[in-house]
Amino acid sequence: MSRWTDAQRAAIESRGQNLLVSAAAGAGKTAVMVERVLRRVLDDRVPVTRLLVVTFTKAAAAEMRVRIAEALEKAQE
Repeated sequence: MSRWTDAQRAAIESRGQNLLVSAAAGAGKTAVMVERVLRRVLDDRVPVTRLLVVTFTKAAAAEMRVRIAEALEKAQE
């Protein structure tokens, strides 16, 4: 069984365009965006400073920042 739905996978793998991820609470938006950032940085070698990720609240931004940092640290192990 796959971890991602078809729509989530499409959002993660989309390239060459801007992307808006919109879904209900608990649908996995943050997880999808973290995975998308990880793949852009690790697979596509895009510097993290070249990415713009926007959320609707400071709390959501802080949570995403922590998750991305933790995932990047884990990937370096």
